[in-house]
Amino acid sequence: MSGDALQKDRANRYHLLQVLDFCLITTQMEKKNQSRVFIVDDHPVVRDGLKNLIEQEEDLVVCGEAPDAATALKTIPQTSPDVALVDLSLEHSSGLELVKDLRNQYPELPVIVLSMHDELVYGERSVRSGARGYLMKGESSQRVVSAIRSVLQGEVFLSERLMAQIASRLSHAKTTRPAIERLSDRELEVFQMLGQGTSTTAIAEKLNLSVKTVQMYVARAKEKFGVTSARELMREAVRWDEAQVR
Repeated sequence: MSGDALQKDRANRYHLLQVLDFCLITTQMEKKNQSRVFIVDDHPVVRDGLKNLIEQEEDLVVCGEAPDAATALKTIPQTSPDVALVDLSLEHSSGLELVKDLRNQYPELPVIVLSMHDELVYGERSVRSGARGYLMKGESSQRVVSAIRSVLQGEVFLSERLMAQIASRLSHAKTTRPAIERLSDRELEVFQMLGQGTSTTAIAEKLNLSVKTVQMYVARAKEKFGVTSARELMREAVRWDEAQVR
């Protein structure tokens, strides 16, 4: 190779290195500017679907995931997310209780609840527990992305229907509420599982409670529904659960 050819080859290599360095720096800057999302859902298929959806957006990246509350609380401080997506129905734990724990332990971390449960039943409870947004799992992919971006900007992301319900509740604070709305979060969880045919022993195991504690929630629910027997409460629970499925 002649001297001129060698010099030209070196110049080309130097230019190529400069281009590669620029691409590397640009990629690192883009990653640095991405908002980090943490996913909590007990179904791997759902987590994978959400991850694929989120990472199609240049400004978002999934930094971690967990199938239950215990893993989430352990992993979140290690991954430093900017926002968390939390399902309400978790194995061996309660999504609502996790939202409360996240609010207490990481008050700066905004949480969006993504659930199959009717927002008119669980939406307001989720907000009271500390969530900044509530989405039904049947929502479009664009709504999920919009919710994440809105919450990251400090906004609250709720449907118009849920906002109307909350406003109505505030303007009619003294009005007697339906029994289902007067149940505490734990009482509602127990009531829902009774409607699904779950025994008190199985409920206690799933929620990591004693059978005696579950029986106490059942007794409170009976009082609020104005019934005197477990059979009557079970009938109310089955009727309500069937209505949610429709």
